[in-house]
Amino acid sequence: MTDFVKAVEAAQNPNVPEIQPGDAVSVFIRIKEGSNERTQEFKGTVIRQRKGGQNANFTVRRVASNGIGVERTFLMKSPRLEKVVVYRHAHVRRAQLYFMRERTGKSARLKQKFD
Repeated sequence: MTDFVKAVEAAQNPNVPEIQPGDAVSVFIRIKEGSNERTQEFKGTVIRQRKGGQNANFTVRRVASNGIGVERTFLMKSPRLEKVVVYRHAHVRRAQLYFMRERTGKSARLKQKFD
């Protein structure tokens, strides 16, 4: 049974580093438009990370124009992820940072973690 599960399981994407909630990341994802394929960057803060084998994913939130928040969820093992760049780590005390949805301006900042 375990051999069957391993045969169907997708390989780990080597372009996705170890990320944690609160990290400021830039996600480069391949977008297919008709016959063309291009790379699109999504820059923001990781507000959630779900571990679960094949279904492992993480959600990135950014504030677009006019203060509108945009969230996007990416699969960890997706072959569409070109690369994920971690710019900074933040000191957080929660696993899901849903409280960031109500915050704007200076209150939406996270304290930087210095290792």
